[in-house]
Amino acid sequence: MTFIKDFINVLSAASISFVLLSSVFAFIVYFNLFDGKLKSKIGGGFIGFGALLIVAGLFIKPLLYLGITYFLIMFVLAHLGGRLWDHKTGLWMLILGGGFFALSMLDGNFYLIAAKPDNVPIAAMIFLLGFFTWVALRKAYLNDRQMLAGGIPWEKTESDEKLFTWPDLVYTEMLCMIILTIVMIIWSVALRAPLEEAANPTSSPNPAKAPWYFLGLQEMLVYFDPWLAGVVLPTLIIVGLMAIPYIDTNPRGNGYYSFRERKWELGIFLYGFLVLWSFLIITGTFLRGPNWNFFGPYEYWDPNKLVPLVNVDLSEIIWVKMLGMPLPKLWVIREMFGIIFVLGYLGLPPLLAIGPFRRFYQKMGPPRYYVGTFLFLFMMSLPIKMVLRWLFNLKYIVHIQEIFFNV
Repeated sequence: MTFIKDFINVLSAASISFVLLSSVFAFIVYFNLFDGKLKSKIGGGFIGFGALLIVAGLFIKPLLYLGITYFLIMFVLAHLGGRLWDHKTGLWMLILGGGFFALSMLDGNFYLIAAKPDNVPIAAMIFLLGFFTWVALRKAYLNDRQMLAGGIPWEKTESDEKLFTWPDLVYTEMLCMIILTIVMIIWSVALRAPLEEAANPTSSPNPAKAPWYFLGLQEMLVYFDPWLAGVVLPTLIIVGLMAIPYIDTNPRGNGYYSFRERKWELGIFLYGFLVLWSFLIITGTFLRGPNWNFFGPYEYWDPNKLVPLVNVDLSEIIWVKMLGMPLPKLWVIREMFGIIFVLGYLGLPPLLAIGPFRRFYQKMGPPRYYVGTFLFLFMMSLPIKMVLRWLFNLKYIVHIQEIFFNV
């Protein structure tokens, strides 16, 4: 049992869990939504990447744990294929997930975090998020198979008979109200209200965390400067969500569940919401402990834990470590490599339009293509910056302290 806990603690490290979660997302899309096979070019790519993790794991032990788990999940999902969306499979996943959570509650360290009144609703939302995502993707998969066979979506087979507000809607709402009232009463009796002592400016909690709905933004502050993490990126998230109906004018998949007919739109959205945003919230809630250090789910939150972390900038890596020269005094010369990197990254849309994204450019037209691609690049800047921070302790790509401009 101790080995299993240590194994999970290693996998819960931010860099490991993010790679694993991204891989699982790719597996589900390919093997379970598109009925892909291991004996294919993409399947071979998955196997090659897993083999690379195993080889690297011979020198870096956490990568060995990642490689083993990677292959285990890949083979299970590839074997299940479309059966992942069967009722029996869904029920077994729910039972196994609930049983694993119940067994984990027997661990004292896990119980202290998961049973904290502030965290109970977040744990419940994780189960609800997984359940309703599975239900939606199941309906999309069934519709896609039916349409490939020449049929129509099951939503269009529903009766056109009118449903009245009374008793159909009111009766259902009344039952929901009664059930939720019972749940809230039991909840209020079983759990103590998360009230703390009066605010004291001389004594801050460790760790000091924002409410759960702001934990994603707080986690982004680790990787970006406050003006980016607190202003620019949240604004682009809101603007991007508002722009979706104008960028995505695909008429298919409107009014019924389908993944194949909107695979790029749904794939990007689900990756951004599930793998990026939800990952940041879960990490900030359950894995960020005292001094904002990472802790495994079964690890004791030791306030005296010190993790040496030396933040370096891209200019230091290039000028000092690679070229063996002191940093230039003039910031334009000092940060020119970072500036070139950022400008090159933001200049990718025209190159992608004549390359791998050519089909999107022709289909969407210049205005919608460039807006959508820029928003996509800004979204992908988050995982890129996260990986650079984990691998190289890279703090800033561009660090112009003279004018307080950092990227």
